[in-house]
Amino acid sequence: MEAIKQLILATAPEAVLEEKALLTVTVAPDDLRALATALKNDPASRFDFLIQLTGVDEGETFSVVYLMTSSDDMSRQLVVKTYTADRENPVLPTVSDIWGTALLNEREVFGFLGIRFIDHPDMRHLFLTERWKGYPLRKDYDASREANPVDVTSYPMSDHTETWVKGKEGIQHEKIQLFDEDDYVLNIGPQHPATHGVLHFRTALDGEIIKKIDVNCGYIHRGIEKLSEGLTYPQILHFTDRLDYLSAHINRHALCMCVEKAAGIEVTDRVDVIRTIMDELTRVTSHLLSWATMCMDMGALTAFIYGMRDREKIMDIFEETTGGRLIQNYNVIGGVMADLHPDFQRKVKAFIPYMREKLKEYHQLYTGNVIAVNRMKGVGILRKETAISYA
Repeated sequence: MEAIKQLILATAPEAVLEEKALLTVTVAPDDLRALATALKNDPASRFDFLIQLTGVDEGETFSVVYLMTSSDDMSRQLVVKTYTADRENPVLPTVSDIWGTALLNEREVFGFLGIRFIDHPDMRHLFLTERWKGYPLRKDYDASREANPVDVTSYPMSDHTETWVKGKEGIQHEKIQLFDEDDYVLNIGPQHPATHGVLHFRTALDGEIIKKIDVNCGYIHRGIEKLSEGLTYPQILHFTDRLDYLSAHINRHALCMCVEKAAGIEVTDRVDVIRTIMDELTRVTSHLLSWATMCMDMGALTAFIYGMRDREKIMDIFEETTGGRLIQNYNVIGGVMADLHPDFQRKVKAFIPYMREKLKEYHQLYTGNVIAVNRMKGVGILRKETAISYA
């Protein structure tokens, strides 16, 4: 990391470096873009993967924290922080043209903390409506029902993006039209038969080619961050089960580890092994459902039935030990809710060779299928660099 420290100080001499669990760099807003560009483009560092971008209300200041790594060596991670003391009109420079994933991350921070990112092409709320009053993750937020009463009125969606641009005369507000007048725009969603996991895409089409998509994520926001502010750690564990119900056990495991690390709680080796096995089984069930539903969407109903059939075997294993199939509520702070069912080891050992044989069946059934190949080959190709930037 010495070469990286030298690069940081050469680019931003006033930066403050702290040796924490991860090297943490605090940099003034005026130096942020130069440092971010250097860290991403320098061959020795190549921090091309922005893992996370979050905003924090620290009382007197707002901070934005950037956790980054390199796709060449993901064990090498770095934290960069910047800040603003202006609570009335907080602004910071965008990094959305450096890391594509910041396009949505910065919109989320704007909606919840009110920090505007200069030169970001679309500073609309990502989850909240444009009529929402206040910024929910600020410490002085008014959470009363009177501030934001329930509104069941159906409002038309905006056809413009909002942007704040830095020019010779300072920061200026501009509106940019989303679609051209002659665009054919198709609405996809937000209706969904299960009413969860829904999105709304406004999609501009040129024949079968997608020209542009405007994403509305507000239908999936559950307010978990705000709810957690008033609850204890054990009380918020169940929220993580519902962040991604196909990875409920894994998400809950991650939160337990965060609390355990902060509190200095050590779990036994047996707990580590149980959690890891459960995580891996969860991952297999998630992949099976993803593969099965993708096949079904392309018309391969037989493949869907096969995938669901094999997923049920893991669901049965989960149910015996945890009492749950989709949502297990199994991990707790310091351990797991109960020991493994007496039949657990036998059934897992039987499932492993069974699944290996079924993967061959899946491959024979679907991989070379002419319908699948024709629908996917050469469609939606991304350069490696673009995929990493938006990951």
